[in-house]
Amino acid sequence: MSAVLLAVFDDYESAHGACIKLVRDGFPTDRVELTARHDPGRAGLEPGETLHAKLSRYFETVCSGDRECAQRLAGAVDNGATTVTVHPRGVIEVERAMSILEQAGAAEFFRHDLQKQAFEHAAARHDRAWIRHFWVDLPPESAGEFHCIYCRLFERRAASSV
Repeated sequence: MSAVLLAVFDDYESAHGACIKLVRDGFPTDRVELTARHDPGRAGLEPGETLHAKLSRYFETVCSGDRECAQRLAGAVDNGATTVTVHPRGVIEVERAMSILEQAGAAEFFRHDLQKQAFEHAAARHDRAWIRHFWVDLPPESAGEFHCIYCRLFERRAASSV
């Protein structure tokens, strides 16, 4: 399984709010999961005769086969807690997710394989938008010279072919 960050919340509303904040922050909906007794989400799709069996199986998969962790999480959900599972890609997303989950009031965290992440960077490493590398910033006096990035990049070739 890939890198996983799990947060346990005492109430459903805080966990649901954390999920919304994560998605608004840019985490894709397929990498943020909510699991509660009355709203088991993907855990409800696991094979098992009881909800506890389904939860145990789901958390064991998410926790890379760690049965002790799976049983603790399934027990917490059985007792009314709600979990938020985040599948971050890279250190920046781990930090962003941790910050959001802490601010939302997570009571406990479980981390799995965060150090074994694939070389993926969905989040930018800097504060400026990546599109600025392609944006044509021209001084006001030359605003009419180039109307697109293609013309800016190939201005010499275009001028020599005329």
